[in-house]
Amino acid sequence: MTPLDTVHAAMETAPEDDAARLRFYERLADGELFLLLESEAEGETLTPRVFSLEDGDVVLVFDREDRLAEFVGAPAPYAALPGRVVARLLAGQGIGLGLNLGVAPSSMIVPADAVDWLAQTLGNAPSEIEARPEEVLPPKGLPEALLTALDAKLARAGGLARFAYLAAVRYEGGRHGHMLAFIDAADGAEGPLARAAAEALTFSGIEAGEMDVAFFKAHEPVAASLARAGLRFDLPEPELPGSAPPPPPGMDPTKPPKLR
Repeated sequence: MTPLDTVHAAMETAPEDDAARLRFYERLADGELFLLLESEAEGETLTPRVFSLEDGDVVLVFDREDRLAEFVGAPAPYAALPGRVVARLLAGQGIGLGLNLGVAPSSMIVPADAVDWLAQTLGNAPSEIEARPEEVLPPKGLPEALLTALDAKLARAGGLARFAYLAAVRYEGGRHGHMLAFIDAADGAEGPLARAAAEALTFSGIEAGEMDVAFFKAHEPVAASLARAGLRFDLPEPELPGSAPPPPPGMDPTKPPKLR
């Protein structure tokens, strides 16, 4: 059982549970998918193999390389891509996903409208505001689903910040809320971290939920207040240079692949 199998089983067991369905789509977006291609990738250009089914066209994706090999039964070209990249590439084209078809408990068709919804949800950027916290308090009343979602998201954000604090805050003007504060974020990491926090909120299934995201340096006075009152999340240490091979097509957000 892979993580995708697990969340798929939970979704199938409780078809009316929106939270279970959201967890499945979050895992689909965050995980690596092996996309079956018509031919070998040419640089950043991919040509997926498209299958016409009764319910419409689909491309085939698998959450493990050996599952793709089992389905095809022979060597075949493929691309390893994050699920969010696959959704973004297919959005608006009327193409669904054939997921692990015939080779896993999570075998299913993700229809084109669900792929479009996922791409749109992942593309929703958080809005920016300016507010100064006057008081930092321990977080209160937050659902376990949000804490679990944040923990999972930040575990995949190694090297983007040293750590983060979740705390309740009172702002100038009297507004109250909760804040996820990142400490010593890397240059250019603010956008990805803010989107990760927004996705954790969205996919935790909280109705009308709201959480502010802020960035501070460890030497700022507010960081000490956050350390005293906040719930701390440690982000993994960044990998050392040269410890990992170059990323495959689609893993570098500055060089997104293209579909042919």
